[in-house]
Amino acid sequence: MPRSDSAGYARNTRDDVVDAALRILDQQGLPDLTMRHLAATLGVQPSALYWHFPNKQTLLAAVSDRIIAAARPLAAAAGDWQTGVRAEAAALHDALLAYKDGAEVVSSTLALGLGAGDLHRRLAAAIGVGGFDEKTTALAAETMVHFIVGHAFHRQQRIQADSLGAVAREHSLDREDPAVDTREPQAFDLGITLLVAGLDAQSRAAADR
Repeated sequence: MPRSDSAGYARNTRDDVVDAALRILDQQGLPDLTMRHLAATLGVQPSALYWHFPNKQTLLAAVSDRIIAAARPLAAAAGDWQTGVRAEAAALHDALLAYKDGAEVVSSTLALGLGAGDLHRRLAAAIGVGGFDEKTTALAAETMVHFIVGHAFHRQQRIQADSLGAVAREHSLDREDPAVDTREPQAFDLGITLLVAGLDAQSRAAADR
């Protein structure tokens, strides 16, 4: 006998729903993360999910927040602000890559303005240690968010396409060439380093005027 919506609500908490959604995302990918599939996984009617989330986009926003929250916290600063920003950027990038299609989920959430705000807040906090004004800090953090999410999204798309054999041989990640596997991480590290160095150079130039 099917369980009632109220029974599904009582048995599954909001966190239970997000946990199940993350499992589906990681194991099967975003196309399979439907409300119907999620409800079946939890053993409830789809309508029971709406006790916690009014629509799928708000569910994905909660999933995005959970993905970002899993990023390792920035340790107490053991160097200059630039070291801290690079460490924070790397931690957030790793968090996006930790789940299949994680970057795509976070990107869509950011585009709709529904969540994933901790990406910007954490980067702004790290950049702010450098003593920049509020506007510069906010713009620099926004730029880094675009770079981090864009790079992670591109990398996950490449991994998925490569697994399907759809990537040209010379670009395949499983070629017998170690340089191919390290090129994208190196490009990410260089990109963040250039952004940080550019921010520092701009601030120095402004101070010398």
